Amino acid sequence: VQLQASGGGLVQLGGSLRLSCVASGFTFDDYDIGWFRAAPEKAREEVSCISRNSSNTYYADSVRGRFTISRDNARKMVYLQMNNLKPEDTAVYYCAATRRILSTTSTDYNYWGQGTLVTVSS
Repeated sequence: VQLQASGGGLVQLGGSLRLSCVASGFTFDDYDIGWFRAAPEKAREEVSCISRNSSNTYYADSVRGRFTISRDNARKMVYLQMNNLKPEDTAVYYCAATRRILSTTSTDYNYWGQGTLVTVSS
């Protein structure tokens, strides 16, 4: 089982990045996928989640209107388009998979990727 996140980097205030997450080793279509982030001295936060058939999504208040989550089940990929980035978005971003429906509880997630670092400079 593997989830591999990529696409992080250094971007200026107001810039954009698209994170990707590729899955392998499990039945991707049976899982909702979430994006979490972890910043120094802050609690881990779920920023977004998408249901297995893409019919439902969740966004944290801090990113709603700026981030868009999507998935391609044929390619076993999930994406997080991040626009209008702010310094407070700086964190390591992780993708994770859960059998629960749009869970916002990290302990519900069975599989985790290794994370990709996003740094937003002001």
